[in-house]
Amino acid sequence: MKNNRRQFVKDAAKLSIAPFVLKPFNILPTGKLGGINNIRLATIGMGIQGHYDTKAARENEGIEFVGAADLYQGRLNHMKELEGKDFFTTRDYREILNRKDIDAVIIATTDHWHDKITIDSLKAGKHVYCEKPMVQDISEGAAVIDAWKASGKTMQVGSQRISGSDFEEARRLIAAGEIGEINFIEASYDRFSSIGAWNYSIPLDASANTVDWDNYLKDTAKIPFDAKRFFRWRNYKEYGTGVAGDLFVHLVTGVHYAVQSKGPERIYASGGLTYWKDGRNVPDVMVGVLDYPKTDKHAAFQLVMRVNFANAGTINNNTRIIGSEGQIEFQWNGLKITKRKLAKAPGMGGYDSLFTFEEKEQKAYENHYNSLYSEADKKAEPMTERIFKNPEDENEHVRHFGNFFENIRKGSQDTVEDPIFGFRAAAPVLACNKSYFEKTTLHWDPVKMKLI
Repeated sequence: MKNNRRQFVKDAAKLSIAPFVLKPFNILPTGKLGGINNIRLATIGMGIQGHYDTKAARENEGIEFVGAADLYQGRLNHMKELEGKDFFTTRDYREILNRKDIDAVIIATTDHWHDKITIDSLKAGKHVYCEKPMVQDISEGAAVIDAWKASGKTMQVGSQRISGSDFEEARRLIAAGEIGEINFIEASYDRFSSIGAWNYSIPLDASANTVDWDNYLKDTAKIPFDAKRFFRWRNYKEYGTGVAGDLFVHLVTGVHYAVQSKGPERIYASGGLTYWKDGRNVPDVMVGVLDYPKTDKHAAFQLVMRVNFANAGTINNNTRIIGSEGQIEFQWNGLKITKRKLAKAPGMGGYDSLFTFEEKEQKAYENHYNSLYSEADKKAEPMTERIFKNPEDENEHVRHFGNFFENIRKGSQDTVEDPIFGFRAAAPVLACNKSYFEKTTLHWDPVKMKLI
């Protein structure tokens, strides 16, 4: 089975459970390979995505994994089980940043720590791979971008789907006008399982002694230790960003890449907490409606996104980019391209007003119509379909890290998902949250990257 996050989510949705065993890191290739300069890497945040990110990073050549930080001691102990008793671990991420022999860091913490650790890492001279969404609040975006520009370091935001060949092909097709002018995009990401709804396992030893709780809270309200708020942090708006920041952001990132868009100008979201009434304070059903203006890259279009964590029916997560001459439908590890172009002539008869005219007017109209359009004009091009498949051995997660490491070695800041791109994807979904909680429509300047 292809080992990437999308495949894992797909399989988990089928089973309504999500058991897995991650292979020990120490069986993966590290060290100097093929004369490529090594990149010494540490991960800050060794939760689920921290493990997946680290594994994907190390499947690239010339990567040395040399340190890990986490606020839960059990995860640090587990890293020593995987990597050896001398492997460097710490509860304080600043100890990672103080090490001059570490070139790059993965930031896979809770969302509310992304901006602070990213800025600190860039100022410490580290290259940064930061998980999506790049920031938790729209107000944090400019400071991260400024720190990145000032640092001269490489930064990649981690929404890895756009590094798949299917997204490259969709981008090419749209730019070539293969489906005409884009007018509508719909995307869904549904689930129906407890783990899929973020109710992750909580270790039995979780306590204020094994977790650095005060540090975890950052600038949020100071409250007594709550294991759910640490290990199931996505359920709480104080630390996470809900379905918008976890899933909408993937959908928006993919759309922006394929269509080459800077973002929407009007944003509205609605939803509710319908099923998972377990103490969480973010919705389990949400719909976002985003209106995109016309640019030199695309026509004006509307994007409608949906997430439903209570979908007990058929789950068919889908993204369709619809144009005036066809559509691109994303499937698992590929695309279905459908082309359908109308005839030049508008048609006549059938469910049409023609039969309601008096007979002489019907004859006159038919003669007029035939004088305007040839037989060729009356024939529509036949509908065609074709399938594009990603290479069998392709792993978009590994490729996303490959782009990051390639640019580090080149001394370039031009990653496929740099902080400007990352913020333009994050801001609209964060605006969806703002719209939901404030029950209002928001207006966004996608060029200047600010609310108006």
